[in-house]
Amino acid sequence: MILVSTYTLDHSDVPNSTTVMEFLLMEFSDVRNLQILHAISFSLVYLATLIGNIFIVIVTIFDKGLHIPMYFFLRNLSILDACYISVTVPNSCINSLLGNSTISKTGCVAQVFLVVFFVYVELLFLTIMARDRYVAICQPLHYPVIMNPRICTQMTLASLFSGLIYASVHTANTFLLPFCRSKVIHQFFCDIPSLLKLSCSDTIINEITIVVSALGIGGGCFIFIIGSYIQIFSTVFKFPSGADRKKAFSTCIPHILVVSIFLSSGFYVYLRPSVISATTLDMVLSVFYSVIPPLFNPIIYSLRNEQIKGAMRKIMARMFYPGNVFEIKKGCPKLLNDIHLFGNTLK
Repeated sequence: MILVSTYTLDHSDVPNSTTVMEFLLMEFSDVRNLQILHAISFSLVYLATLIGNIFIVIVTIFDKGLHIPMYFFLRNLSILDACYISVTVPNSCINSLLGNSTISKTGCVAQVFLVVFFVYVELLFLTIMARDRYVAICQPLHYPVIMNPRICTQMTLASLFSGLIYASVHTANTFLLPFCRSKVIHQFFCDIPSLLKLSCSDTIINEITIVVSALGIGGGCFIFIIGSYIQIFSTVFKFPSGADRKKAFSTCIPHILVVSIFLSSGFYVYLRPSVISATTLDMVLSVFYSVIPPLFNPIIYSLRNEQIKGAMRKIMARMFYPGNVFEIKKGCPKLLNDIHLFGNTLK
């Protein structure tokens, strides 16, 4: 891994946070060929993520059969994921290609704010989707009341507004600190833990705030998601064994794994004391909470979904065969299809 010159300033002529106008981001490697490989691989991942999420947004908007709460949240999650990965990956690819790791203070502030905002809202959206799945399976008769359009919109707006407040508080607390130890951020994008290591003032309040908020919100959402799936599995086990159980596990378990990776990697990076030196592992783990969820969410929630695939086929048919009538034959839906467990969420 490259170690960008980590010069340290004397406290006698230390610039405070108002005079530091730019920072230096780390590269994954100091070998030029590996930098180009990193840029190409990250660009491919970025394009795949954008295409997958944008296509889901298009499909769920234009197919009226998908205008139900589950796909409303799925569309919001896809928009969020496309924005989330756009905050960090393109800038990292450009830096690798140009060999320039400089980022302005304004750009760093924007990255910190947007990363915290999108991580927070993503976690809430995943939690809401777990609740939607729980109500649909375990309380199907009450589903139209509990998950009506007005409540769905309110939950979405509440997530966004609370995310703005949460991100604003943490961003302001971070950039009110004086930075004097170095301009080098040991990460491929600006994040709070890396910035705290650059401050020459006491950051204990910032660290306590991060730990309390992360454990309270992240831990609470994770417990809720796991609890929802435990109840879902207990309900599924009451059905006759066969393909239905296999379908339930094939969709629910990957979702749990992605959420677990998302939270565990984020907890490791954000909850470590700032006195611990940054390592290569920090940069690798940051990929797991900034790149992996936006890439895999479309696969887990949509590309394994028969209704999504059917809607995609109809859209593709209209694009390439506009003169033909494209019709997908549907069988008689079962009760589980009506509550969109297997028909809507599973392959």
